[in-house]
Amino acid sequence: MKVGVKFWSYFRDHTGCKETTIEMEEAATLADLMNRVHEQFPKLAGTENCTLKAVGVEYQDDDFVLNDGDEVSLFPPVQGG
Repeated sequence: MKVGVKFWSYFRDHTGCKETTIEMEEAATLADLMNRVHEQFPKLAGTENCTLKAVGVEYQDDDFVLNDGDEVSLFPPVQGG
């Protein structure tokens, strides 16, 4: 199945792209997708525990089961100043 991934804020700088599509196995979880993202974009290493993840418009936990065509948005932690 294909899952779209959008990168926000400085994650775009670290990946060099705004979005990508990743091929995943059926019944893959958000954690499985994140492992694949970190393999493909090693500059995101160290962000595993602080990345905000949304599928569609809802934030989801790592055990969320993905479906073909889902769109996942990845956000860094909130920054302030």
